[in-house]
Amino acid sequence: MTTNNPDNDPPMAEDKRLSYDDAVQYIVQRNAAAFAVHPVFEEEDDASPSGARVFVLAADGKGGYYMRFVAGRFFSGAHAADDVIAAGDIPDRVRELRFLPTRFEEDWFSDQIQVLIGKLMSASGAAAPHMPDYQNAPQKHAAAEVVFPVTFISGAKKH
Repeated sequence: MTTNNPDNDPPMAEDKRLSYDDAVQYIVQRNAAAFAVHPVFEEEDDASPSGARVFVLAADGKGGYYMRFVAGRFFSGAHAADDVIAAGDIPDRVRELRFLPTRFEEDWFSDQIQVLIGKLMSASGAAAPHMPDYQNAPQKHAAAEVVFPVTFISGAKKH
């Protein structure tokens, strides 16, 4: 048996990502969407990302397109950025990214960034077997009888 991979690694899965120009053509022709994700690393820890930037190109239904840009830390409900950018204002550096065709629902953009990425991946149909299911992960909550003293919440100091 011969193989094209001299290191005997399993062959790479077919890359279904599109260049920026191909993604724009795809979304405008099909009234669809495509996305790219760029991880964000802390200066002190470059081993694992602390957040991500998500770029979603979407058809505007009028023969044009726009970009939804969301950025934030993982496991936080607050986003550092959540902007809609007109096609003519999309920065050149975004044109260097590769995009995966997908679909989205507007309310997904209010989810935590890792949940948004999971939904975009799932909607793309691309296999992501190593991606955790953050949307259905068990969450910890305080029991109903737990109360916090007002001084703890307001930070008031006892004199």
